[in-house]
Amino acid sequence: MASDSVTGTAADRPVVTRFAPSPTGFLHIGGARTALFNWLYARHFGGKVLLRIEDTDRKRSTQEAIDAILDGLDWLGLDFDGDTVFQFERAARHAEVAEKLLANGHAYKCFATPEDLEAMREEQRAAKKPLRYDGRWRDRDPAEAPEGAPFVIRLKTPQDGETVIDDAVQGRVTVKNVEIDDYVLLRGDGTPTYMLAVVVDDHDMGVTHIVRGDDHLNNAFRQLPIIRAMNALEGGWPDPIYAHIPLIHGNDGAKLSKRHGAMGVDAYRDELGILPDALFNYLLRLGWGHGDQEEFTREEAIAAFDLPGVGKSPSRFDMKKLLSMNGNYIRTADDAQLAELIAPRIGAAADVGLLTQAMPVLKTRARDLLELADGAAFLFKTRPLKLTEQAAALITPEARELLAGISARLTAEQDWTTAALEANLKAYAEDLGLGLGKLAQPLRAALTGQTTSPGIFDVLALLGQEESLARINALALA
Repeated sequence: MASDSVTGTAADRPVVTRFAPSPTGFLHIGGARTALFNWLYARHFGGKVLLRIEDTDRKRSTQEAIDAILDGLDWLGLDFDGDTVFQFERAARHAEVAEKLLANGHAYKCFATPEDLEAMREEQRAAKKPLRYDGRWRDRDPAEAPEGAPFVIRLKTPQDGETVIDDAVQGRVTVKNVEIDDYVLLRGDGTPTYMLAVVVDDHDMGVTHIVRGDDHLNNAFRQLPIIRAMNALEGGWPDPIYAHIPLIHGNDGAKLSKRHGAMGVDAYRDELGILPDALFNYLLRLGWGHGDQEEFTREEAIAAFDLPGVGKSPSRFDMKKLLSMNGNYIRTADDAQLAELIAPRIGAAADVGLLTQAMPVLKTRARDLLELADGAAFLFKTRPLKLTEQAAALITPEARELLAGISARLTAEQDWTTAALEANLKAYAEDLGLGLGKLAQPLRAALTGQTTSPGIFDVLALLGQEESLARINALALA
């Protein structure tokens, strides 16, 4: 076979991309980025992005995983066009294509038994040859097989020449056709293999651009022979445009694992308190660049995204950078929305109105919703406050005397605002010949039970005069 190159035939049609997860677990971070890149590419060109659930592995596919994937995509704000396609439901269509390839000489029946195949592999191992099917039934007459013997249907792949893919990310990639063996299309029980199902579904869904991880690059060379055989038989099966994006590694360059942050999207939301826009933006910049710009609105991302901006090298996942970006999004987020998000993390005592009022003060310090909720928890504590070990250490006899003096000053305060409170306590510290920190440290412990909090005058203002004095007096000398 002469050298074949993927041409731009698919580029002549409106862009259609697809995201095709297997529902055997959560929507992991790499899958979320693949979904995002497909979504952005389609939206950039005014095309469609489709969703297909590849649920042919019936033993491992679960409804719980399907729900988690759909929930994660929805939380990220990725919407899809048309109905979700479930691959398992299309098994009859996949088999129909295999039978057509068989009937027209592009596929054949293989009667090799499992024992035959294992013996073949043993011979190849002994000879230190690649483990691949040796084509033993490729040109044999099926009549040679015992009557009623089980068989699989294998694709008759090209044996001569090479196949070239001009990948939109990886560039030109060439594979000798002899390296691709005659793989199975239909198993002995009539069920389709992944290779067949993916090709048929992509064609029937009208997919023009296949954007996926570069661990699938070898699959492209196995899938193209099906596409080209069906195009020869029917026409209308153009080569897709391929874009194989590099995988995500940890910040140490190793394969991404749980210690690097390889969790489900739901864990970033529920366990780490990441905002969807922050994760959207972080994944956008994970392997794609547009000048020096780091943060994008969704509209800016759609306008800017294109495949030439995707790098060829694996990107490195950096949790610190994600948290830093998340902190930026928290600082600019709507106060009422943030209050609604963290109220359930605080508990039944949380008052959304008070949280909203406090948010301009609280959100300046937090990198995630967990820190935000932790920083707001002091507002809803009941007396007597439980002090942390560090805070309790600050409440010395001398500190109790200072708290008593502070209580007397603040009881007489008529203007309960941050400015007035600051002026009052600074004046008191000067009268005592102390730095303000000497007052603020025990006061913070008394008001919040902790050694860290928003600015002490903001804490006083948010708690109000009555509650502030009650907390102070609980620890002050009588």
